[in-house]
Amino acid sequence: MIRKFETKDLLEVMELWLSTNIRAHDFISRDYWVGNFEIVKGILPDAQIYVYELDDKIKAFVGIDNGYIAGIFVSDEMQSKGIGKQLLEKAKELYSELSLTVYQKNIKAVNLYQREQFIIKQEQID
Repeated sequence: MIRKFETKDLLEVMELWLSTNIRAHDFISRDYWVGNFEIVKGILPDAQIYVYELDDKIKAFVGIDNGYIAGIFVSDEMQSKGIGKQLLEKAKELYSELSLTVYQKNIKAVNLYQREQFIIKQEQID
């Protein structure tokens, strides 16, 4: 089930944010994600967030800011089950135009977005 983020979800969402970033971005130091945990925790509630919940546990979420997809985060056990696509469909319902940035080395994410007709408009060093 996809639903709007509630304040009570914050810790569970942040744990998912951290574990997913560490796993998906093994080319970036773990310390970077841990070091940004509190910053993201402080700003995350201001974004438009939808969570995917199964058996009263948050398994995935998408963060959107005025049509910009800040990220789609899916737990290990729910990877490759269409959850990311469902969250992306939710974003498409809300906005007629979407944009995002993704690390080139995050192959799973790049493949998802290209399958969903996103077009690479710019490459940059981050």
